[in-house]
Amino acid sequence: MPTVQHTVVDSPYEPLTLVAVDGVLSRIHMTGQRHRPPEETFGEPDPRPFGEAIHQLDAYFAGELTEFDLPLHLVGTPFQLRVWEELCRIPYGETRTYGELAEALGNPTASRAVGLANGKNPVSIVVPCHRVVGAGGSLTGYGGGLDRKQRLLALEAGVQAPAALF
Repeated sequence: MPTVQHTVVDSPYEPLTLVAVDGVLSRIHMTGQRHRPPEETFGEPDPRPFGEAIHQLDAYFAGELTEFDLPLHLVGTPFQLRVWEELCRIPYGETRTYGELAEALGNPTASRAVGLANGKNPVSIVVPCHRVVGAGGSLTGYGGGLDRKQRLLALEAGVQAPAALF
């Protein structure tokens, strides 16, 4: 039986709940996030497995880190795992459309499936699903809310986003 642990950390985007399976980061949940599982699935509270993840998140929020280097324990379908891997290829400060991701995956008609997989990303921010936009650059869909998505994109663009919108 795997060991599941969690901790809650402060961030500029409200508290984040980090969840690890056998000591490896497997999920990041935002307050009020869509698809947030019940808290009883978060395991025992224990900050020990999260030192490096917290350090890298703090550096990211301070604008000092542009690429995460963390081991991840991701569980998903083979297609979801491919989408999440492709998300990690989107450079800091850039965006891609759902259609561009589908094309990069070799299936240009799969933009809706890409959107669904993107929405199920269990490690938001680290696996940068916020960098995916609608056709024409419109802000669409984000499990943590469009306000947070806008603020994350503004952070990466080096633009001061409006104060907390939520």
